[in-house]
Amino acid sequence: MSSGWLVKFREALGIEIIKHTTSTLGKNSKKVFSTRSNHILLSKSQYIRGLQCHKSLWLYKHKRELRSAPDSSAETLFNIGYTVGSYATDLFPGGVEIEFTPNDFDGMSRKTADLIEQGVETIYEATFNENGIFAMVDVLHKSNGKWNIYEVKASTTVKEYHRDDAAIQYYALSQVLDIGKIFLVHINNQYTRQGELDVCALFNMADITDEVLEKQVEIKGTLNSFDAMLQSDMPAIDIGPHCSDPYGCDFHAHCWQDIPDYSVFNLYRMSGTKKFELYYGGIINFEDIPSDIDLTETQHFQVEASINPEIRIDKTIIGEFLDTLEYPISFLDFETFQNAVPRFSDQRPYMQMTFQYSLQVMTDSGELSHEEYLGDENIDPRRELSERMLRHLPPRGSIMAYNQSFEKGRIKELAALFPDLRDELLSLLDRFVDLIAPFRRLGYYHPDFKGSFSIKSVLPALFPDDPELDYSRLEIHDGGMAMDTFANLHLLKDSNQREKIRKDLLAYCQLDTLAMVRIWEKLKTAV
Repeated sequence: MSSGWLVKFREALGIEIIKHTTSTLGKNSKKVFSTRSNHILLSKSQYIRGLQCHKSLWLYKHKRELRSAPDSSAETLFNIGYTVGSYATDLFPGGVEIEFTPNDFDGMSRKTADLIEQGVETIYEATFNENGIFAMVDVLHKSNGKWNIYEVKASTTVKEYHRDDAAIQYYALSQVLDIGKIFLVHINNQYTRQGELDVCALFNMADITDEVLEKQVEIKGTLNSFDAMLQSDMPAIDIGPHCSDPYGCDFHAHCWQDIPDYSVFNLYRMSGTKKFELYYGGIINFEDIPSDIDLTETQHFQVEASINPEIRIDKTIIGEFLDTLEYPISFLDFETFQNAVPRFSDQRPYMQMTFQYSLQVMTDSGELSHEEYLGDENIDPRRELSERMLRHLPPRGSIMAYNQSFEKGRIKELAALFPDLRDELLSLLDRFVDLIAPFRRLGYYHPDFKGSFSIKSVLPALFPDDPELDYSRLEIHDGGMAMDTFANLHLLKDSNQREKIRKDLLAYCQLDTLAMVRIWEKLKTAV
């Protein structure tokens, strides 16, 4: 396939690919469409944007320069969408794809019309500009004399905005085609690959025709409201839960510019609803919080530390934690990757696949040693990783992790996958100790934690000027980057570049375990 699928996912995240075009479909359509709508031209993703927030759509049309640049997570979504879309076409073999031509959307629409006229029954990326809506249909397939729409999503469930997405497509296409059914094709997360990929089992196909038809009565009124809004001044819409639901808005930085970096929105484990209740009540800074507001103990600590900054240490809590440790102490960290489309046997969509670990072992005499493993990106790394880890881990002593549920969860998965290693792997679980525990129990609280106990918050607060512990000096500096980098490493042709990336991955994971060692030493010093 061409880059058309990837372009659609980029466009879905707000990267503009649209221009004013005219309808070309006519000869074999339900009717000849020779006049254009008076609506301001919208793509279907712009329609979804407008449903989420009128202000976001207004800014997109009038002040696009205020958008934030896509981050690495957006690029990950692009890659996932492209991969899933490519495989979904195998459900309808023999179709013809409309090649994406960024400067000729009229031509793409004409090509679609020509294929329909020629009797082609399956079209990938069928392109339409009808009734003021520009839409590219993932798969358009003719069956029993009617055209069925198949919209492909990389998610594992059908969401409401998927129905809105399909509804605006139907609104546009039904002007010129006899539409039969509308289907949402999405990932089946219960599928486990065994041998060759079974594309039919990989996807679920949901018939959403009835829901789409029910939404048709609202669309014309919605488009009229968009037209009026876009021809007026910017809507006076305040920030709210809509800023991230269903998508994170690329105008977030603009709309939130008056919110301090540290505010009630950073309160530890407070629901988003309650945070916005405080905000709408005029409470933004911690100093604004009335004394009668019900806060948890941790939230109280957070507020007090912000108003009266000081390090708070409870030696009893820290001492109780340290007393649970048994030498040698093994500081263990895993890295994982995920695939929407499983690459290996015994892999499910979006399954956490452990591909790397770093292990620092501290003896009671203070000697520190390091072992590590990084899988081959071209093969399933889980078996070799399990065997190497079991060899490297001491037969006794505590196993330290930061937020241990992640590492323990991966070990349980490996034990289920390899029955011959099951007992040995499961025996590790009772040895785990969670380094985050004394911080969550408020045994050590630094104002610079700012209500977060993640290692990326705790480490710079405890060691603000230590270049050895500075993640920003690394090429790969967070777990998301490590995950995405390894997931796509097998696609990289340049062997020198692959080798450099592998070194970067090792450096990142090693810093995770070294950070744990230094934090543990800091706790010992504190008591």
